[in-house]
Amino acid sequence: MKAVMVMFDTLNRRFLPPYGADWIHAPNFRRLSERTATFDTCYAGSMPCMPARRELHTGRYNFLHRGWGPLEPFDDSVPELLGEHGVYTHLATDHPHYWEDGGATYHGRFRSFEFFRGQEGDAWKGQVTDPGIPEALRARRDRVWRQDWVNRQYLASEKDHPQTRTFDAGLEFLHTNHVADDWFLQIETFDPHEPFFSYDRHKRHYPHAYDGPHFDWPDYKRVQETDEQTEHARLEYAALLTMCDQSLGRVLDAMDELDLWDDTLLIVNTDHGLLLGEHAWWGKSVAPWYDETIHTPLFLWDPRSRVRGERRQALVQTIDIGPTLLEYFDVDRTPDMQGVPLRRTVADDAPVREAALFGGFGGHVSVTDGRYVYMRACANPYNQPLHEHTLMPTHMRGRFTPAELKGAELVPPFSFTKDVPLLKVPGHALSNPYSFGTLLFDLHTDPGQEHPLLDDALELRMATLLTQQLRTADAPLDQYERLGLPPTGPVTSAHLLARAQKPQADAALQPAPRPEDFPTGPLSVHVPLRDLLAHPEAETVLRAHFAALLDGPFAQRAVDLSLLQIGALAIGLLPTNRLHAIATRLAEIDDTTTPG
Repeated sequence: MKAVMVMFDTLNRRFLPPYGADWIHAPNFRRLSERTATFDTCYAGSMPCMPARRELHTGRYNFLHRGWGPLEPFDDSVPELLGEHGVYTHLATDHPHYWEDGGATYHGRFRSFEFFRGQEGDAWKGQVTDPGIPEALRARRDRVWRQDWVNRQYLASEKDHPQTRTFDAGLEFLHTNHVADDWFLQIETFDPHEPFFSYDRHKRHYPHAYDGPHFDWPDYKRVQETDEQTEHARLEYAALLTMCDQSLGRVLDAMDELDLWDDTLLIVNTDHGLLLGEHAWWGKSVAPWYDETIHTPLFLWDPRSRVRGERRQALVQTIDIGPTLLEYFDVDRTPDMQGVPLRRTVADDAPVREAALFGGFGGHVSVTDGRYVYMRACANPYNQPLHEHTLMPTHMRGRFTPAELKGAELVPPFSFTKDVPLLKVPGHALSNPYSFGTLLFDLHTDPGQEHPLLDDALELRMATLLTQQLRTADAPLDQYERLGLPPTGPVTSAHLLARAQKPQADAALQPAPRPEDFPTGPLSVHVPLRDLLAHPEAETVLRAHFAALLDGPFAQRAVDLSLLQIGALAIGLLPTNRLHAIATRLAEIDDTTTPG
């Protein structure tokens, strides 16, 4: 038995021809759908990148208990379990997060692995002098942004691109080992994740006139760009997706050439999608998890059932992929796994679950039954209580600080931690779901999720379904309190939020503030937060309007941004009316007191 998983990052299903995107040049995704079962109702679980990969390894949700981080000491890892049962496992990837503090224990679960450098600001090539960076629309121009422009200097040829080299390595494994048995190959590319860097031959499929600032890496924020700029970024994404399609075609060619279809499982998947201007947002970490980010593509070929060219409607999730691999190699799932093998679903569309849970740490906690989507916001404007439960206290690119760990306490085990207690550490979310409100959608009548429903009976059913999922996942008690749901007993009409939170849901739909609507000057909402904090009177104004923001971890990441940019990045923290009030007060300050 053999298995191949081709995994893309940030693959928006609405840009794929098998899911209706006829304008995208992706002939190999069309070819793939003719050779596999195509899943129409697949959802990610934990957002974003590394939380999704923990689900792939463990077959259970990550986001309720902690944010971004490594595998935990008590976690079951599917590649490791396969290896313990005689299956050789190999990973070929250019995904840089595996080699950061917050992803450091995943690749080591494979028997062997290869990593190709250069994606998204990977700390690869050393250059002391600044690289040439064109005029660009991106607001966040941090160390990662600078490093990416250093790296691009070494990617002039497509053969040198890390995506190409990743697939080269995967194909080398196939040609070396195709006559052997009992192996699993994971070919995983970071693309089409931003930045949307590709080559002219891919861009030629999407001709358009654009002579504005460089724009292939949107910030995760509300759209403030023009329609022309927005369309340009979408087409840059499409070009990179076409490059991904070419790489996929090389794998399909190898499957044909080496006669692998008869005895090789093939899975093609992603971790999540991306908002590319839909709902007036960019990205995947601030706005609620709309379908563009969470409703994912999935293609699966099982040589035992030999189903090809058929659609599957059953509700499945990322947590099912690991158990599917285990079952294929006749390895038992562990008791802690929530995912279900998809063998019968591929064969005859057998259902595996009534509901799918999804979310990001400290964000909306959402549930779908395949038709309705319920996005539950926090019950209070403070998005508290919120704690990380972990034995691996690391963030994406750094360890927890001593200041963070001062509030840590050792707490009893959860049902899945194998009698191991955990550190409970005060947590911080990337955004505040209260600012968006609790939302309810019917995907049959409103597939674009543009018209939230106010239906108390339906919300009660979905809130009950959500609460059942929380209990099954052994969610921390903090989550019930944060969300305003009962840890025991029935959900009642007193627990409903959609109607009460409609005002902030309506406010969240308002356009982003326009720069031209605010006065300019050395002390204004146009200048970096760092400059304002250097002026005592300006700092006083800011503390009067959002002291909590200044004292939290967000301020450290946002000091180089203007208040206008912060307002677009972190909705609710700086609504338009508050920005106008701050702008007025700053304008009243004597500019002559501004430092040097």
